[in-house]
Amino acid sequence: IKWYIDGAHAVHHDMRGHTGAAMRLGKGTTYSSSSKQKINTMSSTETELIAVNDKMGQILWTKYFLEAQGYNVPTVLFQDNKSTMLLEKHGRASNTHKYSIFLCD
Repeated sequence: IKWYIDGAHAVHHDMRGHTGAAMRLGKGTTYSSSSKQKINTMSSTETELIAVNDKMGQILWTKYFLEAQGYNVPTVLFQDNKSTMLLEKHGRASNTHKYSIFLCD
């Protein structure tokens, strides 16, 4: 399973961000969503973190559902904001990585 999650900072009239997500299973997109974020954020990094947080329930539900059906499929999360990836991975920012892929085991 490949998840692509993105957040757009302050794009609504009330300065809230927007979350977009798509899940690929095999060759096609099997799930996609787009929604306004429920809180205001201070930066694009924070917007991206909120986007991942908003979709983590769906990511885990999908993973557990497929496992219950007998399929052990690795789950990969793709993210495009360098600072957000470092915060998600290490809990702090650094400039050692250009991009990252996260695996949910």
